[in-house]
Amino acid sequence: MTHVRPALILAVLVFALDQATKEVVLAVQDSLPVVVLPFFNLVLVWNPGVSFGMFGGDKALEPWILVGLALAISIGLLVWLARERDRVTALAIGLVLGGAVGNVVDRLRHGAVVDFLDFHVSGYHWPAFNVADAAIVVGALLLVAESFMVRKKEAAS
Repeated sequence: MTHVRPALILAVLVFALDQATKEVVLAVQDSLPVVVLPFFNLVLVWNPGVSFGMFGGDKALEPWILVGLALAISIGLLVWLARERDRVTALAIGLVLGGAVGNVVDRLRHGAVVDFLDFHVSGYHWPAFNVADAAIVVGALLLVAESFMVRKKEAAS
């Protein structure tokens, strides 16, 4: 229970940074795209689908279905967080939670998620993403890594 507060603070920070960066991108959208580095551009992409634009074609899932799913996942994450005793796992949950809520707010406000980070090499572009997406991926990777460490510790005992 002692790790709940730092994890929730991290979630709020991720959410705030995500929303602030999206507002900046929307404010300067007429100036985009901007080449920042030879492998990185700032762009504006409206993502009506899920992660990395999956299921985002003309028949994209209705935004309210995705909002409902993300809210259900967020509630599950809060329950997990309340029971979690490991600090790293709690912080990873905070990253995922902050990112999920950031993207939910976009769907509620705009009907799609604002993506703007565009990394590319030799003409091949990774799907554009945002701060929330990055936090979700980092949090999920930490959760996977932590699960392997727990298994390794249990095997050694």
